[in-house]
Amino acid sequence: MADLNKKALVELVAESQGLTKKASTEIVDSIIEAMTNTLKDGGEVDLPGFGKFTVKERAARTGINPATGEKIKIEATKVPGFKAAKALKEAVK
Repeated sequence: MADLNKKALVELVAESQGLTKKASTEIVDSIIEAMTNTLKDGGEVDLPGFGKFTVKERAARTGINPATGEKIKIEATKVPGFKAAKALKEAVK
């Protein structure tokens, strides 16, 4: 398998657990929602053997508009981050 998207993940869960696609879609959606809400609330999602999702702060900075060359102020923001677990790094090698 070259790529894994949500549809393929739903199918894998359905096949491996003997569930309908509708039931496995609900499971996958609830996992994604739980992870999103945890990160939104400032928490971390730690999946041993896979990795850790965190929220990182990106500081305000000055950028340049490539079309005009004009300097612009870029606001501070929060972005999701991911750090792969050692087991995942080893599996990918």
